[in-house]
Amino acid sequence: MALDESVRAQMASIVERYPRSRSAVMPMLHLAQSAEGEVSDEAMRVIADMLDLTTAEVTAVATFYTMYKRRPVGKHLIGVCTNTLCGLLGGDAVYAALTDRLGVGHDETTADGMFTLERIECQAACTHAPVMTVDWEFMDCQTPSSAVEVVDRLARGETVVSTRGPAIRDFEATEHTLAFPDDGLAGQGGEADDMMLAGLRVAHELGMSAPPVPGQES
Repeated sequence: MALDESVRAQMASIVERYPRSRSAVMPMLHLAQSAEGEVSDEAMRVIADMLDLTTAEVTAVATFYTMYKRRPVGKHLIGVCTNTLCGLLGGDAVYAALTDRLGVGHDETTADGMFTLERIECQAACTHAPVMTVDWEFMDCQTPSSAVEVVDRLARGETVVSTRGPAIRDFEATEHTLAFPDDGLAGQGGEADDMMLAGLRVAHELGMSAPPVPGQES
């Protein structure tokens, strides 16, 4: 799919944000991915030309970060954390249940193009393990049955609200947000819950505080 003029114009507006144009590489890649459902060779050439970089430099970024996909992603990207804590608390079982439900494995897409499934090493949400994401939105404290239910509801076209964010849209919409974060959705979703604040609460109860920074007044 060729990048149309509207996408190129949006890329140009991203470049204008940065004192050094090469800093725009990552949001431009997200924008390209929102338009194409992947990062294509053409997109990397366009970005390289706009930033006066080599295609090798852009490709190095696109292939280093796993959020950038080099082949088409389904309408929804399902990521399941199977790193140590999530794995111990059931992440592997969640992943196995989704594999059975979708009939695909890691980095594979269902035949209808609806879902892409992947294992994720860590999503920095250990407090709510096991965690999965749908189009990068958190679905916390999952079980095999609850994860399958999320997929079933999305397959039926029902609204699914993420645990700590807005209603799930789709992969391409979230990718556009990663290019242009001011999407008006930041206020949606719950605030920090009791699980996230447990350590802070105990610290307050025990009168604990962080040590002072040397040379800084208390």
